[in-house]
Parts: sequence; C-alpha cells; structure tokens
Amino acid sequence: MPNRLAQETSPYLLQHADNPVDWWPWSREAFEEARRRDVPVLLSVGYSSCHWCHVMAHESFEDRATADVMNAHFVSVKVDREERPDVDAVYMEAVQAATGQGGWPMTVFLTPDAEPFYFGTYFPPAPRGGMPSFRQVLEGVRHAWTERREEVADVAGKIVRDLAGREVSFGGTEVPGEEELAGALLGLTREYDPQRGGFGGAPKFPPSMVIEFLLRHHARTGSEGALQMAADTCERMARGGLYDQLGGGFARYSVDRDWTVPHFEKMLYDNALLCRVYAHLWRSTGSELARRVALETADFMVRELRTEQGGFASALDADSEQEVPREARPQQGGGGRREGGTGRHVEGAYYVWTPAQLREVLGERDAELAARHFGVTEEGTFEEGASVLRLPQREGVVDAERIDAIRRRLFEARAGRPAPGRDDKVVAAWNGLAIAALAETGAYFDRPDLVEAAVAAADLLVRLHLDDQARLTRTSKDGRAGTNAGVLEDYADVAEGFLALASVTGEGVWLEFAGFLLDHVLVRFTDEESGALYDTAADAERLIRRPQDPTDNAAPSGWTAAAGALLGYAAQTGSEPHRTAAERALGVVKALGPRVPRFIGWGLAAAEARLDGPREVAVVGPALDDPAARALHRTALLGTAPGAVVAYGAVGSDEFPLLADRPLSGGAPTAYVCRNFTCDAPTTDPERLRATLTR
Repeated sequence: MPNRLAQETSPYLLQHADNPVDWWPWSREAFEEARRRDVPVLLSVGYSSCHWCHVMAHESFEDRATADVMNAHFVSVKVDREERPDVDAVYMEAVQAATGQGGWPMTVFLTPDAEPFYFGTYFPPAPRGGMPSFRQVLEGVRHAWTERREEVADVAGKIVRDLAGREVSFGGTEVPGEEELAGALLGLTREYDPQRGGFGGAPKFPPSMVIEFLLRHHARTGSEGALQMAADTCERMARGGLYDQLGGGFARYSVDRDWTVPHFEKMLYDNALLCRVYAHLWRSTGSELARRVALETADFMVRELRTEQGGFASALDADSEQEVPREARPQQGGGGRREGGTGRHVEGAYYVWTPAQLREVLGERDAELAARHFGVTEEGTFEEGASVLRLPQREGVVDAERIDAIRRRLFEARAGRPAPGRDDKVVAAWNGLAIAALAETGAYFDRPDLVEAAVAAADLLVRLHLDDQARLTRTSKDGRAGTNAGVLEDYADVAEGFLALASVTGEGVWLEFAGFLLDHVLVRFTDEESGALYDTAADAERLIRRPQDPTDNAAPSGWTAAAGALLGYAAQTGSEPHRTAAERALGVVKALGPRVPRFIGWGLAAAEARLDGPREVAVVGPALDDPAARALHRTALLGTAPGAVVAYGAVGSDEFPLLADRPLSGGAPTAYVCRNFTCDAPTTDPERLRATLTR
C-alpha cells in the first residue's frame, strides 16, 4: 500500500511511495507526530538521479525488516534536496561541521524540535569498510534516545548553537576592484592543471562559473593567460568522457583528473551553464569546437529534457537497465523481437561501448575506425571491458564525413537501448539558467527554434510558477505547481534568464518580469543593514537557522546570481536601488575572491561586469524586422564587454528605458553605447559597434 509520499509532485519522493517505510514528507505534522509518539525523526535527503540514493533505497528502504524498525522507533521524513534546498543546506552544514564531509544520501537524526544530533550519509545493509550497518545505526540511535536522552539534548543544543554562530562574515560594503580580481586570477593559476585543464584533482567538476570569469577578465584586460585557461579547459572537457560524444550534453563530473570517466547523471543546470560558456567562448575566439559543443548541448536540452509543458526537466539518471549481449538474447517466434534488457540497472550502461558492440552496429571496417577515433579499447576505460567515448586524438579527422555517419549510426543504435530515467520536475532556478543559455545560443547561431524554446520555458514559469504578487514557486511537475516557495537562487536565476531573453527578443515584458522578481530580492532576501543576502525569504518557513551561503557549488549561489542580475537590471533601467544592492552584495566577493576563487566564480564574473560599467547598448531601427537593425542588434549581442546589456526596438518604442530619446541617425538604424554615465557617439556601422564592445 502506498505511503504518504504518493500525493507528492517530486519524482524522487514518488520513487519511495511504495516503500514499506511509513515515510512522511517534510511537514509540521511529521514533527508533531514525533512529539506525540516521543520518538526521534529520521531525515533522509536525496534526489532522483543520485546513484547511492538508489542503492540505499534498494538495500534498506525496500527491506521489510529494516522498515519495521524505522516505523516502530522513528518518524521517517523523506526530502528531495532539489525541492527543498533550504532544508538540505541547513542539515548538510551540520553534517559537514560534525564529520568533515557530506554528500547524498544524507541521513540525519533529529529531535521533534528539528534539532540534529546524529549524522551520516550512505549506510550499508551490513558492516563494511569500517562503516556500521544501517540497522546498527538505527539501534544505536534508538538506544541513545531512550537511555541517554539528556545527553542527546545536550548534543542537539550544542549543534544548533554552533550553527547559529556560523553566520557569514560579510566582506563589508566595498566592491572588489582590480587588485582583488587580479588576485583571484593568480589563485586560479596556482590551482590550474596545465596538462589536463580544469582545477584541482579528482573528482573534477566542470568549472562553468570560473570560466565565465576568465572570459570576462580576458575581454576587459586582454589577459591571454585567462583566455588560455578557459579555452584549454573547455577543449579537454569536450574531448573527454564528460561530454556525450554522440548525443551532446555533459555528465555531472569526472571521477578522474583526465575527464575520462564521468559520473553519468546529466543535470539541467550543468548543461545550461556549459552551453552558455561554450557559446561565450565561441564569441570570444571563433572556436569551431566551442560552436559545435554549444549547439549540441542546446539540442540535447531541447531533445531530451524538454517537458510537454515547455519547461525543462531536472536530470537524467546515471543508471539504466543493462542491455543483454547480442549472443545471449533469446529469439522469439523464429526471429521476432529480441528482449533488450537484463533487468539489472548499471551506472553508465546507456553510454558505454565495447569493441564487440561497435562491430555489431558498424561492421568490422567502420568499427575499427570508430574504436580508434573514440578511444574504445579491448581493456576498456570503464567497467567490464566497456569504454566511455572520447576524442583522444588531437589531430584533424582523416574522413570527417565518414566519422559523422558513424556518429549518427551509433546514436541511432544507442536510442534502442533501455534509456536512463528522467526526473521531470521543473525547477525554476535551473529553467532560468536554461532560458539564458538557449536565448543567447539561438541568437548567436541564427537558431530561432532555440530562442522559441527559451520563450516557451519562460512562459511556463510566468504561467505556473509566478503568482499575482510575483512570488515564485520552486518546482512543478506535469503542469502542476509544487507547494515549496522559491528560494534566492530561483528569483536570481529566473531574473537572469528573463534579462537575457529581453536582450535577445526585444520584448520589454521580460525586463518587467525580471524587475518584479528582483524587487522581492531587495525586500525579502536582503539584510537592510549590511546588504548581505539570505537563501530564504524573511517570511519563509523558519528552520533551525536561516541558510546563507555566498559560495558557488554546482550552480551559482543565490547570492552571487542575485548580484549579477541586480547589476544587469540596473544597467537596463538606471535603477539606483538595484545598482546599490548589487554593489553591496559584491562586498563578499572582495573578501572571498582572492582566497577561494574556485568557489565564487559567478561573483567574480559579476565584479568584472561592474568594473566594465557594465555597458548599456541601445539599438533602434525603423522596425524590429529591419535587416540593418537586426544586423546591429546581433553585433551588439556578440560584443564581449563583460555583462553588457542590450535593448532593441523600433524608434519611439517604450519597451526599454534605454530606448528613450534614441533617434535614428540619418534615417538609418543606430546603436548607442554608454557606460558610467558617459556615451560614445551613436553609430550606424556594425564594425564600429563591434570595436566599441570588444576593446
């Protein structure tokens, strides 16, 4: 019989709806039940594409004997970290403070007052490698709760006090300047891996926000070192197993330093950020590889993550059903349909290849070329003799047409394999990032279909996620809005997406919607005295502490994303309150940028935009579809000046404040460029505009 999770919208929670565990969603009622029964709360946090979350669910939560213990002695609460990043952040901070490490699944035991007192991540079903079994943990916590309650209360109280004392040390009101940004570049240079690209050792995550900073720093200062680190890292990632060489799109991270073997889950936020990064790299360098990867990644998002409602799903699983080897497949009806799956779910099964599988699809001759081109060996680069497809040869392809045909054939054959599961949850913040990426990529490469996909996703957010007070709901699924309030990253990233869409489409309504969202940031997420930002609104559900983290993780922090969006909105509108809020928020970048540049890349990128102005570009024409006006508009969008904003419209339009009092010059479409209250002479020449926006 399904438990209480059966009515939830989260695919992750729905995966546990048939567990014998009597799960509760995060709710006031769950803690009231724990208080009534005088038992602790077992909080389990994960997400749908998390490999070890699936493993622990299969080993423990689907086991009747384990479930009986959980049901008898605990109130068990299951949380999707992607729906409730605030809950995840608060308890992950406690786990990391107590154990020195964290991760998912996250397992935390709480008092009925939601105070944590025992922590862990994955627990095996039997003792292993020094780890106790999950049943042993349950018994130990139960015994402590019944026999040493006073000690448990003391531990919980101390943890809550320690967390309360971990407020962010705000960097003050001074904005980062040349010295801090140069110091950040120096720090990145020290951590850079010149042989392999990227920063640090294994595991290696795609440093999207840092690359954005490096590209902007190069554009503003001419630093060749910054551009080299960005370009080389992008090339290594695109040639490695991190990138899907057949279908486009990036996996979550590489388990090794060489970008060879990925953790195979594909996340929307990674692909949105990387699509935009490669488009910006092409804009800076003209790299054909960057162009190809940007377009293939955009096409991947639209093809495999787009939902029926026009939004974008959160993720594809790392695991999928393993394919039965050809020789082991039973034949039905004298040559009928073969049974393709083993029923065993294996990480990476959808993506990896053996030489035998290549031969089955391609034949001997093409399989030999494919193995050489994609680095498929008899020994394999992954598990069980399988290889992750890469591009190990840096030289040009001997027969590009033949390789393209091989790619198509492998892609079509792979489509017949059991596919990874998809988390269809639409997360507002990640859709905001996708909107920005698709809008810009579509504009750069004359792909109106990508811009249309961005508009459709934005329409969905307005229609389903935004209420009549412009308050955001964090998630939706199948056209049904969830119940969880948007957090700071939702407001900031959606505003960022709307600002990009406004610049690309010339439709001022998107600027207006961005303003509504950023007004909430000013009123509900900002500390009036210091200008510091919180991850949850002042009127949000109160947890044991109000989460606040300015550092980037897998995506820009809400804090730095808000700083960038506030700055862009101020440049578009001239709003001094938004500009002031952006500069106050950037104070933390002055403090952290030179010390931990890898973890505040988006803040550094926003600081580059502030140092450059950012530049305000207005393009007016006799009509939106005038060819000469469109050429000027595209030139403006392709300018590399950090954080430049673009307003585009017909002469006399009131869609954008920047278009006010901007006449045509000699009756021809005209571009105006201003920065720091000073304007260049208007121009009708795309080449002159290009020079103005790239110097």
